[in-house]
Amino acid sequence: MEEKQSREFEKGSMTGVVWQCDGIRIGHAISKFTELSSFSSSSKTDVVRMHFGMRGNYSFDYKQLNKTFDLIGGHHNIMYSHDFDMVVNNKTLELETFGIQFPKDLFIRFTEHSSESLRAFCENIIAGRSAILSDKWGTIDSPIQQVIQQIIHCRYADDLKKLFLLSKSIELLVLCADAAGASKTKKEIFIKNATDKEKIIAVRDLINDRVHCPPNLSEIAQFVGLNEYKLKRGFKETFNNTVFGYLTDQRLNLARQYLLDTQKTAAEIASQLGYATPQHFNNAFKKKFGITPYLVRNNP
Repeated sequence: MEEKQSREFEKGSMTGVVWQCDGIRIGHAISKFTELSSFSSSSKTDVVRMHFGMRGNYSFDYKQLNKTFDLIGGHHNIMYSHDFDMVVNNKTLELETFGIQFPKDLFIRFTEHSSESLRAFCENIIAGRSAILSDKWGTIDSPIQQVIQQIIHCRYADDLKKLFLLSKSIELLVLCADAAGASKTKKEIFIKNATDKEKIIAVRDLINDRVHCPPNLSEIAQFVGLNEYKLKRGFKETFNNTVFGYLTDQRLNLARQYLLDTQKTAAEIASQLGYATPQHFNNAFKKKFGITPYLVRNNP
């Protein structure tokens, strides 16, 4: 059900883990390179692929779609082709990716009567045509990131784990499809060039790295080289959340993980994550998750 994987490239290596659940294949991988380079990837499996680029920038040529995608870290999409052949060009020395492969028939059963965008995507799958759900890649926002982390850090075993992985795979499918539908009705884009988009992604990475001691808005703006107006508006457009809202989500998601994976008390976690008092932490946690930290610790 769970399998560790590794792969050597000419100028790097990949380590990862794969989970299997009723024909659904879920994978998480980190690739590290000694220099910028390219590598190939291929598969003969007839599956639908949900792809999440969590960290790092790269481009890839997708033979079956006859398209090239140039991507900045923090993106997702859903793709289908009977075979799968691509050449990846890494633009950073470390890449983190996550993916889910649905058997074609199962994916069709889940989605053929759902949203307009998914129905059109399903029609291509049924006809055996290579397709991508959205020409515009979605952004990994807080809800998507939270579900991915829940899968990676799942504490269940055996049949409960299978059920959990199945439910979370479907939840990610819903979130990605909803994002694709929303992108079609989105108003004019504010962040229009790749350089500014990279800076907004850098803001997210900075917050993730400094959840315990976050910088203020002016420090962030100075660090990435954006004025505060462009920073706030660009971040909201990209992640559908304010900078402070995203930080709050990351703090509380990390707190939940600490409650599940460590013996730290709620008071210790509150202090470590910068909450003024344990009660403030308790109130914020309950508002987000609907239960108290005590209940998470004692009823995981």
